[in-house]
Amino acid sequence: GLVIDGRTLAYALEPTLEDKFLALAKRCRSVLCCRSTPLQKSMVVKLVRDKLKAVTLAIGDGANDVSMIQVADVGVGISGQEGMQAVMASDFAIPRFRHLEKLLLVHGHWCYSRLANMVLYFFYKNAMFVALLFWYQFYCGFSGSSMVDQWYLIFFNLLFSSLPQLITGVLDKDVPAEVLIAVPQLYKSGQ
Repeated sequence: GLVIDGRTLAYALEPTLEDKFLALAKRCRSVLCCRSTPLQKSMVVKLVRDKLKAVTLAIGDGANDVSMIQVADVGVGISGQEGMQAVMASDFAIPRFRHLEKLLLVHGHWCYSRLANMVLYFFYKNAMFVALLFWYQFYCGFSGSSMVDQWYLIFFNLLFSSLPQLITGVLDKDVPAEVLIAVPQLYKSGQ
């Protein structure tokens, strides 16, 4: 592990040393920045996001973490004694730090799975609609006439774009929550 304080971090984040700091941080399993300023926190997250092209997650519980949460790709705010500023700036809010495991492993996996299925479903829906229009052109002799009334098109998109995805979003859980917590490696399988 690497533990670095704010004073040392000020030197490590200089443009001439940031690549060496990042190379050292990559060799560690965990990096802890203590006694650092809000600007330093956001600079570390930005450095990792930009140089490593990684998806970053920032977790904070107070106003001093807001800039870090806003720079990260995904921000998690913990509501607590320091106020609600981090929660208001974050993408997700949890009441206690112990709920982070369930947020990441369970809801993160389910969200990833649902988004992947949604992309495939919309591709299939649009391919079928375009195929229908294509075959209709042979029927009408490429005259440019409209195949369906606008109301049918609105109802088609309403029924096939919103309802199935709403039902899938609420009910689709490919793996039970207990299994996802017991086997955290399943989070990577979706990716």
